[in-house]
Amino acid sequence: MTDQSDWRPATKLVRGGLRRSQFRETSEALFLNSGFVYDDAAQAEAAFNGDVDVFIYSRYGNPTVATFEDRLAALEGAAACRATATGMAAVFAALLCQVKAGDRVVAARELFGSCHYIIAKLLPRWGVEVEFVKGTDLDAWEKALSRPTTVTFLESPSNPMLDIVDIAAVTELSHRAGARLVIDNVFATPLFQRPLELGADVVVYSATKHIDGQGRCLGGAVLGAKDFIDDVFQPFYRNTGPSMSPFNAWVMAKALETLDLRVERQTTNAARIAGWFEARSDIKQVRYPGMASHPQHELAKRQMSGFGSLVTIELPGGKAAAFKFLDALSLIDISNNLGDAKSLVCHPSTTTHSRLTEAERLDIGVTEGVVRLSIGLEAPDDLLEDIEQALAAASAA
Repeated sequence: MTDQSDWRPATKLVRGGLRRSQFRETSEALFLNSGFVYDDAAQAEAAFNGDVDVFIYSRYGNPTVATFEDRLAALEGAAACRATATGMAAVFAALLCQVKAGDRVVAARELFGSCHYIIAKLLPRWGVEVEFVKGTDLDAWEKALSRPTTVTFLESPSNPMLDIVDIAAVTELSHRAGARLVIDNVFATPLFQRPLELGADVVVYSATKHIDGQGRCLGGAVLGAKDFIDDVFQPFYRNTGPSMSPFNAWVMAKALETLDLRVERQTTNAARIAGWFEARSDIKQVRYPGMASHPQHELAKRQMSGFGSLVTIELPGGKAAAFKFLDALSLIDISNNLGDAKSLVCHPSTTTHSRLTEAERLDIGVTEGVVRLSIGLEAPDDLLEDIEQALAAASAA
């Protein structure tokens, strides 16, 4: 039998990390227990000393959670993975496990609102120096990383403007400065972008998005080298408790089985809808990495194998036009989630990025006319009919 590392992605998604109990079940078992028992007191002592490899407590590790972790690690090409309760728990833990007062973090300024909050508001409270740079500006990265740095952080594609950052170049600059590069890879998914192969050190996900993909439960993941996960991340994880519940891990493990099928269909739909938007005169701007009009299209082609399910547009009428458009949609739901089987739409400046100041939003291109669409699995003609009538309603009002 071939080694698991030699399997192709579709096989890893179905069989990676598979653990069968003594009952030999076909579907993965669900271990809802919080704790585990020992044969004797000596074994309990050995477990806590790390002398035997057994499950101790589900806050530290659980068989069902481990199945999800191992399956995602196999897909990502990572040595190790830890699952967290939410995507933001993954981001927070991946950053906080590495820094202390006096350390320095450099981040792209094009970030999801909660990621920006952690870096801009929380880290400075604990004595961590923070600097933001324009993610697509390598000169800005080079200048910021001319000083010793502990961690760098970015999203690519970014939320919501879908900016593409040169991961390999930023990795090289980060390592010169002594920093680990942490990448939020949610929009690309592990299918379309491989940050670790491009040199990045740590990858984080909100598994709530494409990995679950059906709006059922929350989750996150942190992936990287074994020494990072075991020696740097695990002590923070074990003692602060951001662990994923076994039930959510079971849902996520099952969801991975269809991830490639879902994301491929969503991406096909998104590309068609983005092209349709671009042909219209009533759209001020369309952002989709797969289109030649995207400012970093050539970079996207080099470091991504697919361009994802998100499409961002800007309407010329600002907030009023955006709200009219959203309210007129009948098939597409207004929701701040993304990566779902159902198509969703949101107005970033009043939802996902509302914590940023107006100046900060404008600095990353999030005007009041910007609308982010997460394209789902519906028939694309039905989606286009809904979008067309909503645009007509918005312009007529």
